[in-house]
Amino acid sequence: MPSFEVERKNWTSAEEFIFSAFPHDWGFAIICFVPLLFVYVFIIVGNLIIVIVVQIEPHLHTPMYFFIGSLSFLELWYTTSTIPLMLSNLLSEKKSISLNGCMVQLYFFHSTGISEVCLLTTMAIDRFLAICRPLHYPTIMTPRLCVQLTLVCCVCGFITPLPEVVWISRLPFCGSNYLEHVFCDFLPLLRLACTDTRAIIMIQVVDVVHAAELVTAVFLFFLCYAGILAVILRIRSAEGRRKAFSTCASHFMVFVLFFGCGAVMYLRFSATYSLFWDTVIALSFTVLSPFFNPIIYSLRNKEIKEAVKKHMSHPRIFSCKTK
Repeated sequence: MPSFEVERKNWTSAEEFIFSAFPHDWGFAIICFVPLLFVYVFIIVGNLIIVIVVQIEPHLHTPMYFFIGSLSFLELWYTTSTIPLMLSNLLSEKKSISLNGCMVQLYFFHSTGISEVCLLTTMAIDRFLAICRPLHYPTIMTPRLCVQLTLVCCVCGFITPLPEVVWISRLPFCGSNYLEHVFCDFLPLLRLACTDTRAIIMIQVVDVVHAAELVTAVFLFFLCYAGILAVILRIRSAEGRRKAFSTCASHFMVFVLFFGCGAVMYLRFSATYSLFWDTVIALSFTVLSPFFNPIIYSLRNKEIKEAVKKHMSHPRIFSCKTK
């Protein structure tokens, strides 16, 4: 142990990391840059439209649409924490990020992601109350409670990853500074840390923490939807069952897409993938899932489509003044 401490004093921490997963061929980089730019613009525009329409359209001032607008707002920051730097690195020769910048990206990527996990779970509880407790729903899910639940989701999201990020920021990175990823994430960073075997234990702890977050959210989600399904199956009219299913379909699809990608990315424990598949999984989680959310909520939701058409055709488009 003393020799380890002496050796540790001689370590010099890396000041920046080089992303090794980006293509170095200029032509291939441009091929990757164009669709990624299109996807990012679509994510920003699509989610902004949802946020604005939910705010200015009186008919959408309900708990369900409040949560949808809050989710879209989080998606804006979630994708902005990673994609702009990806775009910049695709066009630059030195595909790097500073140590401090890496820690900031790591924190905001996970804090907004965990906030979304909490919010999607809250939305499942909201749908459960709306369908299974319709008479009590208006008095339970008040606007005040909606705001409080959203704030709790964000507080949990921004506090949960803080200890991990602080711990990683204090580790020495004295070896290679080539990060085998397209953005800063826990496991790729821990692989570069020059520390004793406690790092291996901490990697397992990080795995367990992420697993607990995902499993708890999935358990609550399916518990709520089991209750919803039981109620829907007791509805006698086919039209009533169809309306109940359509109310939950969009949220169910978004949840499965987001958590499916998240499970593949973080519920791996000792399993390892090649750099190619690690990159594909990471892009699915950070790019494809946010890309499909506006599509699912706008194309499958009649109220949002009608509100968008109404305000797009109005001379004072997206004016903050409502009738």
